[in-house]
Amino acid sequence: MKIQDSVAFVTGANRGLGASFARALLAAGARKVYAAARDPSSVDIPGVHAVRLDVTRPGEVLAAARDFGDVSLLVNNAGIARGQGLLAGQASIDALRAELDVNVFGPLAVSQAFAPHLAANGGGAIVNVLSVLSWLSLPGSGTYSASKAAAWSLTNGLRNELRAQGTQVVGVHVAFMETDMAAGFSGPKAHPDDVVRQVLAAVEAGEDEVLADDIARNVKLGLSARPGVYLGAPAR
Repeated sequence: MKIQDSVAFVTGANRGLGASFARALLAAGARKVYAAARDPSSVDIPGVHAVRLDVTRPGEVLAAARDFGDVSLLVNNAGIARGQGLLAGQASIDALRAELDVNVFGPLAVSQAFAPHLAANGGGAIVNVLSVLSWLSLPGSGTYSASKAAAWSLTNGLRNELRAQGTQVVGVHVAFMETDMAAGFSGPKAHPDDVVRQVLAAVEAGEDEVLADDIARNVKLGLSARPGVYLGAPAR
């Protein structure tokens, strides 16, 4: 699909990667960009339409789909990371539940709600922001990795089920970015604007997957290695 004259809906659009998506979509000629956030007053991007949306609240998801039926490009960007390992008892369970709620059930609910509009508007596209941690787990991020692995599977399932209506589904895998979520990481980080540039190019090219940095590309290659990269440290 073409970004020019599209109508985009971006979740988690008040900062970081989501804000980069909103700005880049406008710059690329999108006719309208809905920038969704739990607190719409936190969206300060000129030219977008700020929308109240907590992806964990079904009523708000359904209201957004009811009110914005002109959407042709959905970007499921909202996500959380609790920074929790798997063996911390109830803290691990609570973290995983929260991450699944936002990172998996949120994109599923939003995709379900907007899928009929995408079909009515020519098929369009869905972009799901995933992670290199969809494929491996690091110490202290076990629950987040589990949620992103589920989100990857969700993305593949949506692609299969929406193919008949002509909706493109793009999964985006990236390691660390220059955002608040990765503020405590000192290694190399991708810039959100560069990630968005790759994603919008993939949407226009009809591609299904974006490996947005060297770590994501190396890890993807390492999935079929012996031993698989997911059995140890990430490829660099």
